Amino acid sequence: MKNATKTRNQWLLALGLIVAAALTRLLPHPYNFTPLGGMALFAGTVFRKQWYSLLIPFVALWISDLALNNLIYGQYFDSFSWFGSLGTYLGFAAIFLLGRYALSRMKPANILSMSLIGSGIFFLISNGLVWMQGFTGLMTYPLTGSGLIACYAAGIPFFGGTIAGDLFYNTLLFGTWYWVHRSQPIWQTV
Repeated sequence: MKNATKTRNQWLLALGLIVAAALTRLLPHPYNFTPLGGMALFAGTVFRKQWYSLLIPFVALWISDLALNNLIYGQYFDSFSWFGSLGTYLGFAAIFLLGRYALSRMKPANILSMSLIGSGIFFLISNGLVWMQGFTGLMTYPLTGSGLIACYAAGIPFFGGTIAGDLFYNTLLFGTWYWVHRSQPIWQTV
C-alpha cells in the first residue's frame, strides 16, 4: 500500500507541474517564452510506461490553446490559424518523443542538451509549416527555396525566446522533480 501511495503522489506531482506550466501560457510573457518545450520534454521523460504520458501534456496544451485562441487572441484567430497550431502540436510531439527516447538518465547535461535540441526541432517544424501555408492558399512566403530561407530568417528573432523559455521551464520542471526526489539514488519516473 505504501508503494501505491508513493506512486500516486509522484503521478500527482508530475501532473500538477505540467498543469501549472500550461497555465503560465495565459500570463503575459515575451514572444515564444512558453512552457511548451519544457512540458513536452518533462512528460516524455517522467511518465515512462503509462498511457497518459502522451495524453496529459497534449490535453494541457489543448486546453490552454482553447483559452488563448478564444479568450485572449480571439480577434486574431482565423480559418488559417489551425495550420500554425499544427506546427505547434507537431513540434510539441517531436520534443515529447525526444524526452521519451533520448533521456534514459536525467542528468543536467542531458537535460540541457535535449532542451536546446528540442528548441531547434520546434523552430524547424513550426517555421517550416508557416512556409507551407502557401499550399493552403495563404501566401505568406513563396513556395521556393528562397521563400523557405526568408521564412526561417523571419523566425530568428523569436528563436531566442523559445530557447530561453525551454531552458527556464526545463530547469523549473526537472529541478522541482529532482528536489522532491533528491534522497532517491536515481530519479523516479511514474
